[in-house]
Amino acid sequence: MLELKNISVSAKDEDIEIINNVNLTLNEKKIYVVTGPNGGGKTSLAKAIMGIYPVSGGGIFLDGENITSNTISERAVKGIGYAFQAPPRFKGLQVRDLLSIANRGGQPQTKDSSDESEKRLFTLLSDVGLCAKDYIDRELNASFSGGELKRVEIASILARELKVALFDEPEAGIDLWSFQKLTETFKKLNEVCNTTIVIISHQERILRLADEVILICGGRIADVTSPDKILGDIEYSTEPGCYCPHCFARR
Repeated sequence: MLELKNISVSAKDEDIEIINNVNLTLNEKKIYVVTGPNGGGKTSLAKAIMGIYPVSGGGIFLDGENITSNTISERAVKGIGYAFQAPPRFKGLQVRDLLSIANRGGQPQTKDSSDESEKRLFTLLSDVGLCAKDYIDRELNASFSGGELKRVEIASILARELKVALFDEPEAGIDLWSFQKLTETFKKLNEVCNTTIVIISHQERILRLADEVILICGGRIADVTSPDKILGDIEYSTEPGCYCPHCFARR
């Protein structure tokens, strides 16, 4: 279980809070989709959980342990992982290397590794819609498109079997066929692991995967609701703008 207690995050070198006094409890074996208007604080909240952004107030607790002061690396060891909206490239590193490190927590896997390990890497690539034979020995350099790179990064997150897996708009840059495979993979991960899955997305098919939808607006939790409720609010509203209760009340 991950708990956020009165979390605030301030903009760098500025006295402006981009996350303001957020309280949230995320349980294991559940899928949460975080949505809301652009600039509302979705990515900032996820980066605070990962430790990329330091909190200016409040605390973060993983299974009851206070991890607020832990570094990114320390949180990764404890089982928190983050898939960026725009993943980094790793010149000189092959797809095989990245996935084997994630999968085994050790040294890069070589071509003469066990059949079991090799099969695992191939399955991970297939789960994100990539042909393993075409990608397993490719170097993660400029030859990769943004969508290809994103899928490899998501595969590396899936390989780690995390306690908390954070995905920032995983559908961005991914084609329709691969996207369908990706939604199936999230469902399978949810069924076979105790991972708490947190996905930042505006996409309807991603929203429908959620056990709960977290609506963030203005750096605050505006609502925690069901996919049907949030999609109904959007569909039947005749006014532009955010659909959270706070914004509706101000109109």
